[in-house]
Amino acid sequence: MTKPLRIGLIAGETSGDILGEGLIKALKKQYPDAIFEGIAGPRMIAQGCIALHPLEALSVMGFVEVLGKLRSILRIRKSITQHFINNPPDIFIGIDAPDFNLTVELKLKQQGIKTIHYVSPSVWAWKQWRIHKIAKATDLVLAFLPFEKAFYDKFDVPCQFIGHTLADQLPLIRDKSGARKQLNIPENDKILAILPGSRKAEVEMLGPIFLQAADIIHQKYPDYRFIVPMVNDRRKVQFQTQIDELAPSLPITLLDGQSSAILQSADMVLLASGTAALEAMLAKAPMVVAYKVKPITYLIAKSLSNIKYTSLPNLIADREVVKELNQHDCTVDKIVEELQRLIDHDAQKMIETFTELHQLIRCDADTQAANAVIKLLNR
Repeated sequence: MTKPLRIGLIAGETSGDILGEGLIKALKKQYPDAIFEGIAGPRMIAQGCIALHPLEALSVMGFVEVLGKLRSILRIRKSITQHFINNPPDIFIGIDAPDFNLTVELKLKQQGIKTIHYVSPSVWAWKQWRIHKIAKATDLVLAFLPFEKAFYDKFDVPCQFIGHTLADQLPLIRDKSGARKQLNIPENDKILAILPGSRKAEVEMLGPIFLQAADIIHQKYPDYRFIVPMVNDRRKVQFQTQIDELAPSLPITLLDGQSSAILQSADMVLLASGTAALEAMLAKAPMVVAYKVKPITYLIAKSLSNIKYTSLPNLIADREVVKELNQHDCTVDKIVEELQRLIDHDAQKMIETFTELHQLIRCDADTQAANAVIKLLNR
């Protein structure tokens, strides 16, 4: 009797969990008996992935913040690597989290295990020397941005552009009315969605700034309501504490998850730079992007970076489509100024640009990723 296919997977944060979920679904269509195991979040687990460690154990932000969990993270990496060496999967797929996954991939590849890195590290942006480590660690890189493949091609590193799974899941023309019905939001209400990040340190840094800006917007535009999707109960408690301290009278609602419906129902969005900016773009939600980290983390990142933009809409377009307010520009006054600009002026051109960018990366990514895995397996 043929043994079922065994696939190792490691996702390091919520965005990786989303990608892993879609990949597992697509692979199951051709290998329904396949066994998936590794480090997984709730979406991957719901698809049958066996979680040897929880995703939350790796969800740490920034150079400084990671130090507090470094010993635990290294212990987990050693444990999971040894597990796969002792029980070799047919293929291993590291989903994002390059600082963690590339080391695992390198050691497994050295043991003769085929490896894929899903989501290109930002080698085109900073620390370009890492591409040589990627080449040694992986048999294939799966990239969701077209310019990433062009970069890898220059170095003869196998890479396949597959688009992005979120671009496939969301419609080209958003169903704002349907999303509002789903959330029981009246059609004519004015909604500003706030996404302060999925990590503890992000909410700690950005939550107070975002809430103070929202409070001022409410004073200037009293018909606006505020809705916040929370990734888990810990972030919900953390953010609710900030609301109680800084903006107790703000008409704000915290919801468990439902970020996609919230973004599609919103008139505008204030969010932390990251995958949420891509999701807001795909939802055709006019946005202001802001981000702030501890000073030493910022100085280290700035010294290593050589990119003009930090948000995915701007990176994909290679121009400023949305306003980015990072670090020193991430202030209450500047956020309020940009939100007012969106409220007082027509954002239709931004929405049209979002639609064009959506079409560019809408490629049935889950299927393309699964086909790339299968092709490598059969090679």
